[in-house]
Amino acid sequence: MPGFVGAVQIISIGSSGVFNVGDVLQIHPVSNLKTFAGAGSFITGDEIKVTNEYSSVNVYDQDDMDQGILFTL
Repeated sequence: MPGFVGAVQIISIGSSGVFNVGDVLQIHPVSNLKTFAGAGSFITGDEIKVTNEYSSVNVYDQDDMDQGILFTL
């Protein structure tokens, strides 16, 4: 149903964000992310002790592209 929209102020939209005003059937925001992290990287809490000697994270990726996100619905 059509309607009138007053003033709109957009502060920021993320890289895969969508801003829509009006009628829409489907919206498909798409993004991809690859995260490399070592031991204890995503631990949260109080008084955490991580002991991991001789640890390394292999960030060498042989292929140019992983799964593509083009034409995905």
